[in-house]
Amino acid sequence: MQLNIRMKKTEYKSPEELKTITDKTRAETSSFVKKLKKKKPKNLDNIVHELHEEAFAMFDCLDCANCCKTIGPRLTDKDIDRLAKHLKMKTSDFMDQYILTDEDNDFVFKEHPCPFLLSDNYCLVYENRPKACRKYPHTNRKRFYQILDLSHKNCETCPVVSDIFKELITLLN
Repeated sequence: MQLNIRMKKTEYKSPEELKTITDKTRAETSSFVKKLKKKKPKNLDNIVHELHEEAFAMFDCLDCANCCKTIGPRLTDKDIDRLAKHLKMKTSDFMDQYILTDEDNDFVFKEHPCPFLLSDNYCLVYENRPKACRKYPHTNRKRFYQILDLSHKNCETCPVVSDIFKELITLLN
């Protein structure tokens, strides 16, 4: 179902700029998120998916890479095995070199930016990147209402998510 939403082109913003914007609109957006969680609009996925398609048709993640520079994915055992194999390393050696267990007992990269982010914002392990990286920023997933809090947090990192939220508030408020 085409809704014919027309987003303006998303411009790159640094994580610092996005954090400032998110902080300024936090109360309004939090109230909006609460309302969406309660209502669970039937057409929310369609609207968000269309906004996602529209925005990413005009935005090149290689011009940004905020996610790779500032936040890290939660890594699954499969991710770790796949990356170790790709790098021709033993899984234990890969874990020793790149992985730590965070406060939630999740596997994450030891450092930020991502150890596989190249200077041109390309990913050294792109074809074998972690599942969380493949799915980010999650604005094209089903049952979007389930990750509204995470997506609101992602407004601090991803300029596209920030713009999608602005547009959602305009459309659904």
